[in-house]
Amino acid sequence: MISFEFIILATAVFVLAGSIKGTVGIGLPTAAIGILTQFTDARLAISLVAFPILFSNAWQVYREGKIRQTLRDYWRFALALMVMIAAMTFVTARIDERLLVMMLGIVILLFSLTNLISMPPRLPERFDALAQWIAGTLAGVLGGITAIWAPPTVIYLMARRVDKNEFVRASGLLIFLGSIPLCIGFWNAGLLSGDTAMLSLAMVVPSLAGFSLGEVLRRRLRAERFRKLVLLIFLVMGLNLIAKAILL
Repeated sequence: MISFEFIILATAVFVLAGSIKGTVGIGLPTAAIGILTQFTDARLAISLVAFPILFSNAWQVYREGKIRQTLRDYWRFALALMVMIAAMTFVTARIDERLLVMMLGIVILLFSLTNLISMPPRLPERFDALAQWIAGTLAGVLGGITAIWAPPTVIYLMARRVDKNEFVRASGLLIFLGSIPLCIGFWNAGLLSGDTAMLSLAMVVPSLAGFSLGEVLRRRLRAERFRKLVLLIFLVMGLNLIAKAILL
């Protein structure tokens, strides 16, 4: 039974996570899972992000437009991502809690370091198709287990040297498409059912409210400074989860 106090906590967390996504374009599952796992079971934290990821990124894709063009450019990445997420979601239901928390910490740490460290080498155009299959597969493995597949996605887009608008369009579409098999897989694995499914669906509202707030903040704040602050917080979260896993 999910307590009223936890529902209030989750609502506040998803407002914050949505505002981070609205400001910098990514980071909703990383923020939500990273914070919630400090207070509750890792599987519950992962399950709750399923519907907010789906709907917030659907909204982002709709707002950014150029869906067909983006899909033509990144269909290989999307296909590998969706297949691997569908194949790996069952692992989350069966993996040892300590190992799951450790993996979450490592993925969140990787996410923050990926965005804080300088650009990866430029990806030559002739290797783009192969890079999409590899990055999409790796992203799918991580996403199916932890519901966070931003690190390989960000590294690939940075290596491709996409501009700001294409980054937001591509990341939004890839995260949206990946969230479809994630929701189905979690449902089949029994992670997204009953009270958990209802609470995940309810968290769509604070996520979108936070997203709208983040869009306002994006226009008023220095986005780069805010982004670095968020990434430093994620870095601490990741290290804390790794320490928690060691002490479990």
